[in-house]
Amino acid sequence: MTNFNIKVVSDTVCPWCYVGKSRLDRAIELYRKTYPAVATTLSQTEMMRQRLTTIGQEEGINFAFSGRIGNTRDSHRLIQLGKTKGSDVENRVVTELFKSYFEGDGDITSHATLIAAGEKAGLAPNEVKEWLETGKGGAEVDKEVQEAYANGVTGVPNITIQGIHNIGGAQEAEVFMATFAKIKGASK
Repeated sequence: MTNFNIKVVSDTVCPWCYVGKSRLDRAIELYRKTYPAVATTLSQTEMMRQRLTTIGQEEGINFAFSGRIGNTRDSHRLIQLGKTKGSDVENRVVTELFKSYFEGDGDITSHATLIAAGEKAGLAPNEVKEWLETGKGGAEVDKEVQEAYANGVTGVPNITIQGIHNIGGAQEAEVFMATFAKIKGASK
């Protein structure tokens, strides 16, 4: 079984990050099926929204584009809490944050919104509340930001697989599949 170490640099209010995550998730699912033994201006903005709406629908995402924009640091700290519980919980936290913001008109700056997203991801609401109120996870967020800059990351989403395969942007699932196959072939 080939295991992939996938590191994602993302922002919880970037629609392309949500599309990129959805496509990566689809690629992972497709990979598991393929290898079953292996687990602007206003008009430009409107055009972008229409394009993202169409692409989102293809990915099973129903963009609402009405969530409140603000400082995303606490949402990234919540992801750090999820990470302490394992990659599955971390992944669910990221998914719930995206769903809340992009599909549920969530206020990404609100602790109530973050607590609800954490709870939907399987975290205890009291633990999420305490985590957010005490500033936990902030140092880890800062470290990840600095590492991203040091690695030349200038935009999101940016996905690094096995520490060396760098994929920028919300690429199609096939791009991830090709990378997975390349890594699998090299590991034989």
